[in-house]
Amino acid sequence: MEWFDAHTLARMQFAFTVSFHIIFPSFSIGLASYLAVLNVLHLSTGKQVYLTLFNYWKKIFAVAFGMGVVSGIVMSYEFGTNWSVFADKVGPVIGPLMGYEVMSAFFLEAGFLGVMLFGWNKVGPGLHFFSTVMVAAGTLISATWILASNSWMQTPTGYEIAANGQFVPGPSWLAIIFNPSFPYRLVHTVLAAYLTTAFAVGGVGAWHLLRDRTNPGARKMFSMAMWMMVVVAPLQIVAGDAHGLNTLQHQPAKIAAINLIGTQMRNALSIGEGRWTVFIDRPMSLTLLIVVAL
Repeated sequence: MEWFDAHTLARMQFAFTVSFHIIFPSFSIGLASYLAVLNVLHLSTGKQVYLTLFNYWKKIFAVAFGMGVVSGIVMSYEFGTNWSVFADKVGPVIGPLMGYEVMSAFFLEAGFLGVMLFGWNKVGPGLHFFSTVMVAAGTLISATWILASNSWMQTPTGYEIAANGQFVPGPSWLAIIFNPSFPYRLVHTVLAAYLTTAFAVGGVGAWHLLRDRTNPGARKMFSMAMWMMVVVAPLQIVAGDAHGLNTLQHQPAKIAAINLIGTQMRNALSIGEGRWTVFIDRPMSLTLLIVVAL
């Protein structure tokens, strides 16, 4: 493989784009839900601290949302520029899924985002809360469509191959959307987004607490973030394990590549025996492979 041939450069460019893009939706999905929680807590309790936090984090959400949009547009263009043959073959399936995301989720978010950001003194509190909920729902719907598309590329079902070699939808779109890995990938990704937001909010709260331990906003956001981590982190472990087992069932070659099972295993350093054995394929690295003896 040449390092600077067209194929390698296309992979490097797309890898950079998707790695940069995922930072923003993984944060904004959870942050939108956090804003909705802050909004309802302010309306139900009347405490000013929740409104202060809402106004603080909505500005950060606006930046993250905007960066997610512009980087996502670049990524969608690269499907055609970098992987034109792939886009041509799977376009009849992937195209509608991505189109549904734009027409439903993105339009929903964009339609209510302005009301959420600038409408506090211009609309009633009920409508403002509804707008915040719609933005949060839009981020989750967006994740649903995008992950349906991504999951289909991993575990494709419900398609037929046309005479021209294209993958075309079969009798039911439900088989395409709810492919074998979709539920696992959706739950795993959404939980990751909530966990990402919890760590970000907790980190900001901790930084403010170091400067002023009596800051009520910092104390509240740090407390909410810690409780979110306590709830979501164990769920993410379970979801990640289920997702891994699903991948092992449908994509065993991927699991083998992830775990570096192959010739390196023959020279692995083994620690422990019995049910749990830890293989360190490279003693100088932090790559560990846990093999469960069933």
